[in-house]
Amino acid sequence: MHRTFVRSALAAAVFVAAAAGARAQVVQKSSITRDGARRAIAAAAEAARAKQAPGGVIAVVDDGGNLVALERLDGTFAAGATISIGKARTAALFKKPTKAFEDTINGGRTAMAALPDSFFTPLQGGVPIVVDGQIVGAIGVSGAASKEQDEELAVAGATALARNDAGRAPAVSYWKSADVAAAFARGAVLFDGEDGRNYMVHASHRDAAGMVEVHELDADIIYVLDGAATLVTGGVADDLTPTAPNELRGARIRGGETRRLVKGDVLIVPRGTPHWFQQVTAPFNYYVVKVR
Repeated sequence: MHRTFVRSALAAAVFVAAAAGARAQVVQKSSITRDGARRAIAAAAEAARAKQAPGGVIAVVDDGGNLVALERLDGTFAAGATISIGKARTAALFKKPTKAFEDTINGGRTAMAALPDSFFTPLQGGVPIVVDGQIVGAIGVSGAASKEQDEELAVAGATALARNDAGRAPAVSYWKSADVAAAFARGAVLFDGEDGRNYMVHASHRDAAGMVEVHELDADIIYVLDGAATLVTGGVADDLTPTAPNELRGARIRGGETRRLVKGDVLIVPRGTPHWFQQVTAPFNYYVVKVR
């Protein structure tokens, strides 16, 4: 009986040791589920509606580049499905956004374009999906208004999944008064939409009038902290010129509504609305919360 027990205990110990050794030689990893893929697609589709995108195909693959889910929005060209899957697969297999490859090729390293297109689509619009610091898959979008918008929709899907599946709230952001004062002294961004949040906070500063601004995607919520200014909103903006994706600047506004802003005032400028700080009493400091 004693010998039997020892042999059994010894066998159990050997089994446990072998199992522990096996665990030491492999790594645990997570991969996106179908439900997670559908959630990412829903977020990207919602972003497409908000941005009034003309169409698009949204594809989600797992961490091995295998297709998990796909949705084709109305108005998308026929090849969009193949391209979006290729973008997602490239982002997953190479573990980086596909914009990096398009930029590299455009920068002169054209030899990368010779890689087999069965797993390499070097077109902007593919983004890895990261949850708890681990790439669990990727999302690709094709057929929106531009390659930049393809990527914006993909980012919306990827960040929505990470935000919902991480199981924790975003970290609280905090700035000491001295840091805020320093930001206002030069005009600076305090918060730039980290953790996939759809808002930004700017500590804005003006000493003189500025150009007409039109933000195609962002609404501005303005709170005046110090100083005064004359702000013109609406009307017709002259000589508008793109300065960045979805950002326009112009020389003046014809017509529109004029307001005198002073300390304590709050104003909301909807996205797409021309606005112009026509006159400024310096120093003029104001918070801007940009909501997308």
